[in-house]
Parts: sequence; C-alpha cells; structure tokens
Amino acid sequence: MIYIVVLSIVVAVLLITTVVKALGVHGSTDFLVAGRKLPWPVLVFTLLSSWIGAGSLFAGGENAYKNGYVALWQGAGGWAGLLVIFFIAGRARRFAQFTVPDLLELRFNVGARVLGTISIVVAYTVIASYQFIGGGDVLHLIFPSLPATTGMYIVAGFVVVFTAAAGMASIAYLDLIIGSLVTVIVIVAVPLLMQRAGGWEHVRSVLPDSHFQVFGSVGPVTALGYFIPTMLLLVGNQSMYQKFFSARSEKDARFAVYGWIVGTLLLETLLITVAVIGSSMFKTDHPREIIPLSARLGLPALAGAILLGGIFAKVISTANNYLFSPATNLIHDVYSRFIDKHASERRTLLASRLIVILLGGFALLQATTFTSVLAASLYAYTIYGAAVTPVVLAVFFWKRTTTPGAIASIILGAAITIVWNAAHMGERTSVDAVYPALAASVLSLILVSFLTPPPAREKWERFFT
Repeated sequence: MIYIVVLSIVVAVLLITTVVKALGVHGSTDFLVAGRKLPWPVLVFTLLSSWIGAGSLFAGGENAYKNGYVALWQGAGGWAGLLVIFFIAGRARRFAQFTVPDLLELRFNVGARVLGTISIVVAYTVIASYQFIGGGDVLHLIFPSLPATTGMYIVAGFVVVFTAAAGMASIAYLDLIIGSLVTVIVIVAVPLLMQRAGGWEHVRSVLPDSHFQVFGSVGPVTALGYFIPTMLLLVGNQSMYQKFFSARSEKDARFAVYGWIVGTLLLETLLITVAVIGSSMFKTDHPREIIPLSARLGLPALAGAILLGGIFAKVISTANNYLFSPATNLIHDVYSRFIDKHASERRTLLASRLIVILLGGFALLQATTFTSVLAASLYAYTIYGAAVTPVVLAVFFWKRTTTPGAIASIILGAAITIVWNAAHMGERTSVDAVYPALAASVLSLILVSFLTPPPAREKWERFFT
C-alpha cells in the first residue's frame, strides 16, 4: 500500500507542477527555452535529471548486474564530457539560440542544420523509447498484476501530456523536484541496502572478483566502448545546450556546470553501487530491473517506496527531455523555417504540442522492438555522438572546419552507426559501432576540411571571441 501512496503523491506533484507552469506559457520562447529565465540552482537539477534517467538506472543497472563496477566506465564517459562542457557553457548561452542545429547553421549552412536535425530526432526518440520501457518495469514492480508492456503505454501517455503542456518551463521545475528527491533517497538507500546484504565483505564474497576490477571480464576495448559513446553524447547533447540557452545569464550557465559535475559523480557512483549490492542479493531474468528490484525487495518499505517513486519520476523527467528536444528541432528547424514561416505564436505553439504527440507515438513504436536497454542506449549514444558531437566541438574549437567537412562528418557518422547496428541486429560485438563510426566521422571532418577552401573569417570569428 505504501508504494501506491508514494507513487500517487509523485504523480500528483508532477501534474500540479505541469499545470502551474502551463499557465505561464504564452508563446514559443516560453515553450522552447522557458523565456530564458532559469537561475543556476534550477539548471543544476534539470541538467542532472535529464542526464541520469533510464540510461543510468536501467542500462547502467543491467551492466552492473552482468559486469559489476565495470559499468562505471559508462558513467565515466559523462564525467569526462563534463570537463569539456565547462569551457563551452557560457559561450553557448551567449548565442541565445534554441537548438544545436541553430549553431550548425550559424557556423556552416542550412544543410548542416537539416542533417543535424535528422540525427537528433533519430537518436533522441530512441532514448525516449527506453525511458518508456523502464517506466513500465517500475509500474509492474509496484503493481505485479499490471503487465510491463501495459505500464510502458501508460508511462508514454504521462510523458506526452507533461511535455506537450508546458515545454521547457515544466521540464526544468519538474527536474528540480525530482533531482532533489532522488539525490537524497539514493544517499540514504546505499547504507541501508548494504546492511541488509550482510556488509561489504559478504557482497565481495558472493560476486565474482571481476566485478571489482578496472576492466572486469569485458576487457579494455569493450570498457572504452561504454565510455566513448557516453562522453560523445554528453558533449554534444542538445538537451543540455537547450538548458544553457534557457539560462538567465552566462554566469548562471557556468555555475550550473559546477553543481552538475558534483551531482553526476555522486549519483552515478551510488546507483551502480546499489546495482552491485542488489546483484549479490537477488537473481533475475531481467537484469535491467536490478535497481528498482533492490528498492522493492531490499529496502525498508518506506525507503523502498520513495526510491521507486523517485526512479519512476526520473524516467518521466528524462523522457520529457528527450522527447521535447527533437520536438524543438522539428518546430524551430523545420516547421518555422520551411513549412509556415509566418505562423503566429499561437499556431506555432499548437504545432509544437502536436509534434510532441507524434514523436511520442514514434518513440513508443520503437520501444516495442528493443530487448536490451543497454544495447538501445549505446546505439542512441553512438548515432548522436558520431554524427553530431564532432561537428559541435568543431564549432567551438577548430577554426579551419569547412561546411563540406561538417556535412561529410554528420552523414558518415550516422550512416555507419545505422548500418553497423542493422548488420548485427542491435547485439554487441567484439568491435562496437562507435569505433568505425567515430573514426569515419572525425577523419572525414578533418580531411574534407583540408581539401576544401578555408571558411571566411566571419563564419568562425564569433565563436572564438
């Protein structure tokens, strides 16, 4: 009963916050970037909540169940990416754009914008899709008679309603509530779970030694296959750039990165620890469920209920972010540019909400095809990281990049990832897609740029001032 009560409270808080923020949305700027008024404390938690979702809770949990602390290589990619972000955050806010393709057009041309938009829509709807899967798993654990598939459809409905109602303002303040709740309860949950597991020495004695080694049983090549896609996704992450574009000032954007670094290091390490301890206590045919399973069966009822409620809210939050972001692309980069250039604010807002609904349906369709959240997450991270991130980094760090080089990089990075994944049916191989895709993307960016005339000074100067 306590699980139902806590989940009901969580859903009620989400609904109330969404309704309140929806009343303040009067135009596309409010909807897309929260009127550019977010202070740094709100930015910290919305960045943290959008980053730590089903990828950490379910893909990370699945990895930790199978391989132990090797799963931290996946999170460490994000930590490395944050070091790069530190030097970009303030500069990104200075341009006050709406999307990453805005930056690509400013630096290159409209072709780069369109190709960037396509890559983002593909990658982000995959990420949204496995949030639906994770949310369905949580509902099944709370309501055993409810099939996980039915729960997935219910979660998808929640996400579409929340996202379409108030856009960025709703997402940011939902994330503030959710991020605070989950941070506190995970800190409390680790020692409680450790005690119930019989202490650290018992956990070590039950699990293989490889679970506590740097590369474990997977080896350095596979470990880097976890690390690189995550790092690339974070560095080029459009959802993150939209948060910076929504910041009240450059100073707020920079301050938010400090809090984000601390929160990410803490939460991801603790979540993997929960999964490792839980894997010493429980055996399951669904490894992705090990963290919510540990909350449900391994913690005292109240703590377990709050953690499960927090996990559910995290999934909703991350799905909101990764559904909202491609919707922003389609409304700002396609609809307003090519379909209805003179649309009124009201018509643009209506189109924005309709696109959210359509993308939600597309993400749900994809969710029915995945068997492994870990495989799905690495596929999405790779397609984004190989196609978009190298070009985004070139915008800020390499003056010599040319438009043909950027376009070749985006096309090859996306195409090789998709073909590689299709050839191996989404299964992990001895050579991960990130290696050939990233190599082709970076090499084409460099070689084509050197083989074509250098860009005019006005194309790159504003990004280096």
